[in-house]
Amino acid sequence: MGDDALTLPVRTVFARACEPEETPLPDTLRPAILGELAGAGLDGADGDVAAVAAWAEAERARFTALFATAEREGCADVLVRRAVLACAPLASMSGAWLQWMSEPGNAEEPVTMRALALFAADVGAGHPGASRGDAYLALMRHVRVAVHARPAGRLAQDRRIADPSFHLPALALTMSRRPDTYAGEIFGVDLCLRAAGLLPPLAGVRTRLADAADWTALDPGRARRPHRAPAVDDARAVADAFAAAAGPTGAAAFGRGFAWAFAALRRWSDEVYRELDAARDPWFEMAELMRSRAREASAYHDRFVMRGRPLKQWLAEARTDPGPFLAALADSRLVRPGRSGASRLTGELVSENGRMFRVFPDDDLDVINRWIDALPADPAERARLRPSAHQPRSIELRVAAGGDDDGEAPAGPRQAYTRLLRRTITPATRRYALRYVQGWLARSRHGMRRDTRTLPAEPPADGLRPWLLDQHDRHNSEFQDGSDDPLPERAELIDSTLQLAPLTLIDGAWLAGHTDYQLASTERGHFLFATYWDELGNGELELNHPLIYRTVLREMGIDLPPTRSPEFAAWPALRDRSFELPVYWLAIGRFPRTFEPEILGLNLAMELSGVGGSYRRARQALKRYGFSTAFVDIHNTIDNVATGHSAWAADAVDGYLAQQAPADRAQAWDRIRAGYRSLNPPSGFWARTAARRARVEASAHV
Repeated sequence: MGDDALTLPVRTVFARACEPEETPLPDTLRPAILGELAGAGLDGADGDVAAVAAWAEAERARFTALFATAEREGCADVLVRRAVLACAPLASMSGAWLQWMSEPGNAEEPVTMRALALFAADVGAGHPGASRGDAYLALMRHVRVAVHARPAGRLAQDRRIADPSFHLPALALTMSRRPDTYAGEIFGVDLCLRAAGLLPPLAGVRTRLADAADWTALDPGRARRPHRAPAVDDARAVADAFAAAAGPTGAAAFGRGFAWAFAALRRWSDEVYRELDAARDPWFEMAELMRSRAREASAYHDRFVMRGRPLKQWLAEARTDPGPFLAALADSRLVRPGRSGASRLTGELVSENGRMFRVFPDDDLDVINRWIDALPADPAERARLRPSAHQPRSIELRVAAGGDDDGEAPAGPRQAYTRLLRRTITPATRRYALRYVQGWLARSRHGMRRDTRTLPAEPPADGLRPWLLDQHDRHNSEFQDGSDDPLPERAELIDSTLQLAPLTLIDGAWLAGHTDYQLASTERGHFLFATYWDELGNGELELNHPLIYRTVLREMGIDLPPTRSPEFAAWPALRDRSFELPVYWLAIGRFPRTFEPEILGLNLAMELSGVGGSYRRARQALKRYGFSTAFVDIHNTIDNVATGHSAWAADAVDGYLAQQAPADRAQAWDRIRAGYRSLNPPSGFWARTAARRARVEASAHV
């Protein structure tokens, strides 16, 4: 890379890659990965699952033996704590690299559905707090090292975790944000990690804490539910399907990703082993603690003298080499070798009346006590002791200083539709999407207080479920009252079905942001991901809603191009206005956090819109002319108000409101109402004027 390159700490890369709405890093990873692969001396073309599995089994045995040694030495708890922390960046995001492999533009493709099925199992689709990462969080909490564990990006702030533990997940997650470029590599990484199974350092933890974790969930190669094929077999099937569809180029990319992940995994495992082995020595952790606290401490202690030098000077030097300082400290009046309970450093000084009260948290005091207790009484023996020389590498990654090309904003909704079908977009298109959403919502808010067919002015005290039933009753009454109304003519039905194609073929697009790993299994997000997962057929092509809709279109004599193709948006029989609402869906789905309340409202409106009424009416029209009713039939059942999507949507809104402070609830409800109304916003002059004004204001701030 040339002079226009810069470096970022690997922790920063990890934290950015964990954020759902963060702009992806510039596309400079391919040379870095290829360089690492070449340095590892690996071919990587075959994706040898058996070789990875054999290595992992041997590596787990190596760690198990290390923990057995630590158990005999009485320091196994130290290794448990450090191993759980070392595995956290990878295990907390297990499977997350698949999070963007599905996108509205490929939602009809078999490879996409297979990958999404794998990901759905990883996040525990349909259940809150059920992802593999959540299972790891439970282990971290059990070991009491979860202070920076949620959201996962905060792990980058935990200085107890060394840089090498972030390297593999940082690159894998960054690739996940560019699936158009790295699809093959992502599938290779995924298969390699599933073939490896339980991360080797955790094998030692399992021997000590057999009942403290869901070990099945922590093994990405195993199925999450009984009587299911192992996840590693499913990953192999996905990789084979991808290679068959993508040809030699795709197969080569898969091989690179697989081999790179294997090399990175082995290198990381070796680093963790060396760290844990070194940590058996109390001097190692004490030296590590002093290096981490010396900068702060060196600002003080200019009066206390050890071996003729102010403690401040010792501490300044300890930032790089704590050995001499620890030797002096061991001989000082602050320490009684072998007797931490009698030492001033861990007694008088840190007591409630001491000058260092609360300077050291309990974990740090444990380290200091262990070091003191291990000190020999003989000064000559102490003089021979030195901390291990092992120090983890600091890692920085090179990225392009100028970033990607800003690109040009879409010329209009048709062009925006095609671009927004993909996960990776240019900054200019992203700004366009943000302005489009803000304008659409301004239009939706226009006249909202006077609208009696939206959500009530105040959130119901007993939740939305009773209101939901009232709406269902209203839909049913309207259907019954209109039972004698004439059905549309055949040509009219065909045209309306065609004009809805840009919308219906991206069913669930407003929820695409909730495939993000850290949103898909939250208290609210699990409802939204499960809805999205249903819309795409739960991995079954015959249940995939876009494919079902294409079947109806073909029965009507309409064979549209692939949704993601430019030809689709340019199809002459589709009117410009038919792309306006779809672009809103695609745009708002990119901002799952920024517009969470609006998405919750939109989701409720969408899932409730046809249940009990318009779906039944559409069924009558389709049946009259001999067309399949499968699309409306499946929606009228899965969207039901008792256990279906509309019920989930209501529960998600109620859950969101319950977590708002009382002072913020009114504003949150107002935003939810705007989102609900955004499915069918007013279209008059003043409403569209409000939209234009909001877009102009947004342009000034984006």
